[in-house]
Amino acid sequence: MAAKNNTKIFTHLWYAKEAEEAARFYAAVFPDSRVDHVTELQSESPSGPPGSVKVVDFTLFGQRFQAISAGPHHEFNDAVSMVVACDDQAELDRYWNALLEGGGRPQACGWLIDRFGLRWQIVPAALDEMMRDTNRARSKKVTDAMLKMVKLDIAALEAAYRS
Repeated sequence: MAAKNNTKIFTHLWYAKEAEEAARFYAAVFPDSRVDHVTELQSESPSGPPGSVKVVDFTLFGQRFQAISAGPHHEFNDAVSMVVACDDQAELDRYWNALLEGGGRPQACGWLIDRFGLRWQIVPAALDEMMRDTNRARSKKVTDAMLKMVKLDIAALEAAYRS
């Protein structure tokens, strides 16, 4: 299928049945986001009769994504996750709470599973830099603090980093 833009690489997500619902949910959570197009495949496919498979093109934070509702295949797992780098605690809290809405489950270290089964990491934008610090003691302190958290606390991570 031809894309409206020249994006060479983008994420494609396979949902058993709720790709359009998931895309609309994500577009409501994040700014500069929208569902661009929903296409019902008009051909018989291994996933079902004409019209039963939907391809959903959507944009999150200005970045192209695509999803398909095509019946059970493989469930999402921790091997792939979406990372949202947050500038402050209010932004982190907003995305964390929104993605847990409707049946999501919090995990350790800033990870969560949304109600559609997709894994997310909701993290401070500065976390990578703190963990990569060449001062190994500071890097260890912030990493140790992060490993004890479920939802990440930016002030606590910064305090551990500075200690």
